[in-house]
Parts: sequence; C-alpha cells; structure tokens
Amino acid sequence: MESITKNRQSLDTLRAMVARAYGDDQVPSGTAEWAHELRHGWFNVAYRVRLRDGRHVVFKIAPPPGVEVLTYERGAMANELAALELIRSRTGVPVPAVDFADTSGELGGAGWFSMPYVNADNYGVIRSTLSACEQDKLDVSLGRITRELNTIPGPAFGPLTDPPYATWRSCFVAMVESVLDDGARRGVELDYAGVRALVAAHADCLDAVTEPRFVEWDLWDSNVLTRDGVIVSVIDHERAFYGDPLIEAGFVATQLPSFGNPAAFLRGYGKLALTPGEQARRRLYNLHLTLVMLVETAYRGEPGPQHAGWTRARLTEALAQFR
Repeated sequence: MESITKNRQSLDTLRAMVARAYGDDQVPSGTAEWAHELRHGWFNVAYRVRLRDGRHVVFKIAPPPGVEVLTYERGAMANELAALELIRSRTGVPVPAVDFADTSGELGGAGWFSMPYVNADNYGVIRSTLSACEQDKLDVSLGRITRELNTIPGPAFGPLTDPPYATWRSCFVAMVESVLDDGARRGVELDYAGVRALVAAHADCLDAVTEPRFVEWDLWDSNVLTRDGVIVSVIDHERAFYGDPLIEAGFVATQLPSFGNPAAFLRGYGKLALTPGEQARRRLYNLHLTLVMLVETAYRGEPGPQHAGWTRARLTEALAQFR
C-alpha cells in the first residue's frame, strides 16, 4: 500500500546498509535485480535483498524524520525491536531473528534493521484462495499464537520500551486522547467531545484489568506468513504494548461482523464467549481501533475516498454498539 511514511532508498544506500550489516563481501555486484520493495505494509518501507552469497534478507526502514506520524507511532522501530526480543526469548511463537539494527540515522536518515527473508505466503493475501477448512485451521492457530504472546507479563501498562502507566484505565484513556489529538491536529471530522464523554461514561469497566500483558494488537491475517497450511512467522510488531489481551485484533469481530467470523480464533485462544464486563471493554477497544483507522488516513497521504469511507463506516458501526 502507498504511504508518505515509506522512506524509500536508493540502491547505493541499500548497498551501504548491506555492507554495514553483513560486510563488504556481501554487497551485491553488477546491475542485476537484487533489491525488491515489499509493498504490502502501510507504514515502514521494506526491501527484499539478495546478498552476494545468495541469501535473501529483508531491510526494514523507519519513516523519514520530516514526515509526521501518529503520536503512538513515534519510536515504533525501537518498540518493534523490543517486541521481537521479548517474543523470541519468552515464547515459541515464530518470528524472524534480527541480524543487525542501526538506530544512528546515518544511512537513510532513520533507523533500520535487517533480518532473514521468510519464504512463505501472506495469509491475508491468500485467504480468499483457501477452503473454509484451511482458513479454520489457520485461524485456530492464530488464536493459539495470540494467547501465547499474551502470557508475557509487563512491568506496567503502555509502550514496551518504557511503560509509564500504573493502571490500565489511565493507559487506555491516554491512548484514546492521543488519537483524538492527532485527529484534531489534521482537522479530521469527528465528534471529539462526544467520544470523550462516551469513554468517560464507560471507563469503569477497565479497572477489572490489573495485570499488564504483552499485546500484539496488530495481529491481523495480513501480518501472518504461512507455508503448507502452517503459520511459519508473525511479522510487523511495531504496535505492540503492555495492556489487556482482550484488545487483540482477533476479538474485534466478536462485535463488529464486518471484520469476519471470530469463531475459529476464539476456539484457538480458548475463550468461546465474553462476559458482560469483557463485552463492555471490547466496545471501548473497537471504538479506539476504528478511531485510529480513520485518523491515520490523514497521515498516510491520499488513501482514496473508498478507503476513507470504509473506515468511517467502521467507526459508525463501533459507536452503534454503545446503543
């Protein structure tokens, strides 16, 4: 997907990154095609690069410093590196290893890191080509993986690198406030006072969450790589934080049918139904998610009227749940 946050680089800069990460002897030679942009994501730019010894690796590069991003996206690459380290050291969930990370900004004007390329299919891309049985199996696996990620405890609520909140309520309210501030800064049409009043009226249910847990939050099927019907890697961890596991993407469709059928995910996760208190929290989480989806369109460039209309319809759908 196209976005102004994608920090595209010249081949010369990519060669310099290869030299720094893998050594001068791995810098590709000649004019043959050795670098290809991976175009699926909507935030960072990523390149698949063939090293001189034939290995394929991925370089992921943060947005340029001159491009404004949403408040919660600031420092996203450092957050992703922290997430990858936690996942690899605390779980058996398959994620790529980090070969090299450079936060100096000397190359490309921003932070970047490299990792092995995973030769697999993107589940979000191939889902429609799979049978219902194949989709069910993968969704069950996704539920199990999500639950395993949620077993990682956190010291407090908030970003992985420095979580500042002692309570989940204070953390979540701040998350909503930040996206509302982002929307106001870009003039996004919203009932700001109404949203704030709605969150304040229902925030008591958040006090039931007392243990910070690792939350991937962005674990949609489009961030899952599969091979031969098995999940072989989970990618794009920059939005992870310590919070309530119920905020995970797999639970969205329990109240918003436009996001699919959650039954297989719930079976894999081991939670077949939500309690009334969990349903109340989930309504708030869907409101926050759809606010982010709408406001971020103002920070990505020109997403087009169809996408903007779809995201506004999802916000309307989330607001309707409170009635």
